[in-house]
Amino acid sequence: MGRVNRAIELLEGRHTLIYGGSGDLSFEGGVNACHTDNDFLLLEQEHVALNILGVREFMRGLAAAGPTRSGHPTPTVLVTLPVQGTDEHVMRANAWMVTHYLDCGVHGFVLCHAETPGAVKVLIESMRFPFNDIGVGDGLDEGRRGAGGGPGHIWGLDHSEYLRKADVWPLNPEGELIVGLKIENRRALENCEATCKVPGLTYVEWGPGDMGYSFGDPDAHDPPYSPEMAGARARVNAARKAAGIDFCDSINVDNYKEQIDNDILICGGGPEIAALCREYTKRTMPA
Repeated sequence: MGRVNRAIELLEGRHTLIYGGSGDLSFEGGVNACHTDNDFLLLEQEHVALNILGVREFMRGLAAAGPTRSGHPTPTVLVTLPVQGTDEHVMRANAWMVTHYLDCGVHGFVLCHAETPGAVKVLIESMRFPFNDIGVGDGLDEGRRGAGGGPGHIWGLDHSEYLRKADVWPLNPEGELIVGLKIENRRALENCEATCKVPGLTYVEWGPGDMGYSFGDPDAHDPPYSPEMAGARARVNAARKAAGIDFCDSINVDNYKEQIDNDILICGGGPEIAALCREYTKRTMPA
C-alpha cells in the first residue's frame, strides 16, 4: 500500500497542510470526522483534561468509517502533548504519555513550549522502537518505545508492517510519524537554532500568542507585529530553514501565494484558504 499518513504524502509533493480541530473525542466523533476536509486533525490535549481513552475511541471511530476520500485509512491525527518541552528531565518523566497516545494509533505530536534540544531529543527517542536506528549515534540515542501496543489495525496494517512504518519522518523516509514543535517563549527562542537541528523533526511554529505573553504583551497574537515579535518569527524561520524542516505560520487570502512561494505550507484555516492553497499548488489529491 501507499502512504498511511496523507499529511506526509502532501508535504512530499510540497502541498499545503490545512489543519483543524477534532471535535468530540468519542467513537461517534471519529466516525463523523473521518471525511473531514482538513489535511490533518489536531487533537487538543494541552489545555483540556487529559483523555487518552477518548483519543483511543476517536481513532477507532476514524478507522471504522475509513478509508478517507483520498484513499488513506484515516485522516492524519496529531496530538498536542499535555507536557511542555522544558528539559530532558521533564520530558523523560512524562514519556508515558507518548507511549499511550501512540498506542491509540495517532500519527504524531506537537510539543508546546519546546525550550531545549534535550526535551525534543527525549520526545523523539520515546516515539521510536529500539530497532529504528537511523540517526542513532548522530544526535539521537536508542529509541525507548516498548512492545505491547498494537495499533496497526488503525493504520490498515498488520503488526509487522506497523513496526516498520512507525518511525519519524523525514529522518526515516518510510516513517509515518510527524513531530511538530512550538518555539513559543523567550527561553525556547534562545535555543531555537540547536533545537531545530535535533534529528527527527518535521516542522516548527513560533506560537505568536504565547510568544507575546513571554514578551509581556497578551494582545500580540495578530499582526502587525512589534519589532521584537517580528524578530522572533524571523529567527525561528531562519533556524528551521537551516535545519531543512517545515514551518507552520499564518496563511490567509492576502498572503497565501507569498507564503507558499517562501515554502511555508502548514497552517490552520477554513475552506476558503484551503481551496485557494490547493489550487495554487495544483493539488490533485481529494480533500
